[in-house]
Amino acid sequence: MKLIIGVGTKARLNKIIEWLIYMVGYTVSFIIISRLFGTFQINDEHVILYSFFAVVLIFILNKTIKPILVKLTLPLTGITMGLFYFVINAFILKLVDIMLVDKLNFTSSWRLFFIAILLAITNAIIEELIIKPIIRRFKKK
Repeated sequence: MKLIIGVGTKARLNKIIEWLIYMVGYTVSFIIISRLFGTFQINDEHVILYSFFAVVLIFILNKTIKPILVKLTLPLTGITMGLFYFVINAFILKLVDIMLVDKLNFTSSWRLFFIAILLAITNAIIEELIIKPIIRRFKKK
């Protein structure tokens, strides 16, 4: 899959394709967590679409709001030896829940904390076993 349009355009196109690969991988992770553990509900009508929207919203919030929250809560994160970081992730998930109104439903705040931990673990596994090898293979061509 090589698309050569111009020198600068090729690099941009590769970044977009990389981003899409990550988003698809994280969407799979999101669906796996929702189905295996039944910890939250995604609208059954269009599961893949709403999961993808949720993952894109999480990505946007992680790039905008999360760095501010991490800097503001750095002492608390240090005191709890990093566990408060998952509370920040749970807060981001709750914001996505609010944005997607009735398409995504997290039932409990405690479950939200554990969902954040499970998502972090599954995202790391999918990234190492699937996404990075695909990107390496893509860059070799």
